[in-house]
Order: sequence, then C-alpha cells, then structure tokens
Amino acid sequence: MSQVAKRYTKAEEAAMRAAGLRPVTIWVPDVTRPGFAEESARQSRLAAEADRQDPTIDSFLEAAWREMDEEISRSET
Repeated sequence: MSQVAKRYTKAEEAAMRAAGLRPVTIWVPDVTRPGFAEESARQSRLAAEADRQDPTIDSFLEAAWREMDEEISRSET
C-alpha cells in the first residue's frame, strides 16, 4: 500500500513558490514493514517503564498540563 506524492503542474509549482513555499521531502517510518508493530510495542514498553521508575514524572506532567491550561485560558480572553 505505497503512496505516491502528488505531482503538481509547472503553473501550480510556480504559484506555490510565488507564495513563499518550497518543496521538501519527508521520510516517515514504513508502518507496513514486517516487525514494525513489535518494535513499536517494545519501545513503548521501555518508555513506560522509564516513566514508572522516574519519581518526578508525575509532578513534571502536572506542571506541563497546568502551564498549557493557563496558556489556553490566556488565549481565549
């Protein structure tokens, strides 16, 4: 299930460049590759275990949520 990048006409490309855009290539993980799901699960378990062993993670996350909530509240006024 591969996807091919959309091809733009010369006119479309020129218009996008005139608007200040430029083309870039972004490589992403192939989630259909054999073993991807298992490796993803393994890394997730490692991250979860690291969080469990970190005594400061809860206070860090609570502070981050509080800061984000305050920022949202400020932007809504």
